[in-house]
Amino acid sequence: MRIIADENIPFVREACATLGDVTLVAGRDVTRETLSDADLFLCRSVTKINRALLEGTRVRFVGTATIGFDHVDLAYLRQAGIAFASAPGSNANSVAEYIVAALLVLARQGGFSLEGKTIGVVGVGNVGSRVVAKAEALGMRVLQNDPPLARATGDKRFLPLDALLDADFLTFHVPLTVAASVPLAEDATYHMVDAAFLARMKPSAYLLNSSRGPVVDEAALEPGLAGRRITGAVLDVWETEPAFDPDLLALAALGTPHIAGYSFDGKVAATEMIYRAACEVIGVKPTWDPAAIMPPPGHPRLEIQCTGRPDEDVLREAVLTIYDIEADDRNLRQSPTSAAERGAYFDRLRKVYPERREFQNTTLILPGASARLTAKLAGVGFAH
Repeated sequence: MRIIADENIPFVREACATLGDVTLVAGRDVTRETLSDADLFLCRSVTKINRALLEGTRVRFVGTATIGFDHVDLAYLRQAGIAFASAPGSNANSVAEYIVAALLVLARQGGFSLEGKTIGVVGVGNVGSRVVAKAEALGMRVLQNDPPLARATGDKRFLPLDALLDADFLTFHVPLTVAASVPLAEDATYHMVDAAFLARMKPSAYLLNSSRGPVVDEAALEPGLAGRRITGAVLDVWETEPAFDPDLLALAALGTPHIAGYSFDGKVAATEMIYRAACEVIGVKPTWDPAAIMPPPGHPRLEIQCTGRPDEDVLREAVLTIYDIEADDRNLRQSPTSAAERGAYFDRLRKVYPERREFQNTTLILPGASARLTAKLAGVGFAH
């Protein structure tokens, strides 16, 4: 059995070695010829999965090591009888930790405290629900919007989108959909943040997008930031990535190269999920267990002196010690000027991304911490 896999999927060779011959490739370089004699294809979001890529190949399973699958033509796969799996929830905690780090940096930049601020969470699935929990742990007031969940559950905590527009922060955790592909127009997310949307946000608000680039109309966001229509933006995803807009990056409070979900823990979880799905398709028992080969975290224990310090200072030190989001921002801002070089640089930042471990791998030692502070740190994910 021949397996083609994106070289950026960690441990994919180790996971699939017992299933067949594994060849690693760059995701953007995959062609029909690459897959002509492949049985299984394991990809990431940079590869467009469609008829043009797969017709005439012998591929019978496609697994994407991502939670989203807007890069996959599911209708074609069904028609062609090709099995498919994604990795829902695998990097949800990673994205939620990214949002926590971003919020703490924004608070320091703006000279304010997060406690008591209001955050609107648009999309409350695997990722958004974790953002809700961590934001509440930070002492924030959380408003939630998710029309499909609202209809399915009738839960009154899911509010109309307009009810979130007075929030101090709006963070988006939605799939990329267009009106023709969803039951109701209100479920469409393509350019849901446009000029009219930005005009209804309050001027002191921040927008955070770590879902998909085209959820935000960048042609509207750029003048909105330049004219201080809103105060700031945190952007991990871009409409034209990998060749992102450098002028928009210059206006953003934080900009990163689509790595919010790039914790090592999350990526390995995705590998395991699509490996197990592949095993099911070909009818073999999964035997690979990543726990045995996971490297130790960089900070298994972290001591922070808490006496006499504001809670948020301690939270910021703990979070940014484990995940330095500002380093990701600095790296992106060093990109070349030409569009072609900029795109290659963006991809390279993702390919050589340093090993980032999640908060759960670090036990905190907190002399002088109050019970309230300890609860906050536990609430965002730290062991203690």
